[in-house]
Amino acid sequence: MEMETPEKLRHEGHNVKRLREILGIKQETLAGMLGINQQKMSFLEQKERIDAEQMKEIAKALKVPVEAITNFSQDATVNFVANTYHDNSGNYNNFNPVDKIVELYERMLKEKDEIIEKLKAGNN
Repeated sequence: MEMETPEKLRHEGHNVKRLREILGIKQETLAGMLGINQQKMSFLEQKERIDAEQMKEIAKALKVPVEAITNFSQDATVNFVANTYHDNSGNYNNFNPVDKIVELYERMLKEKDEIIEKLKAGNN
């Protein structure tokens, strides 16, 4: 009997958000590409499972295979982005994906620190 590993328990909405951020796409921008508002996009990024048709639309907008979202893995995604992501002109973007990941983590740490400060201020 095969046990469920954390790798198999992926949160599709969080994966969409992580991939979107790695690609440097704002939530509002992706929402516009999908023909929905930012609130709906935020809701989608909070869902553990996303409808298959909606997932195809998201993947198409991000220019990635559905599997890049559903099977998100930091290492695999960085390799995919580094090797295949390109803009609408057909030109490949020249950026270091590690820099994008560092930027993402720095933003996440800053947001965490801001939340902690707000919580501390609220308890005084």
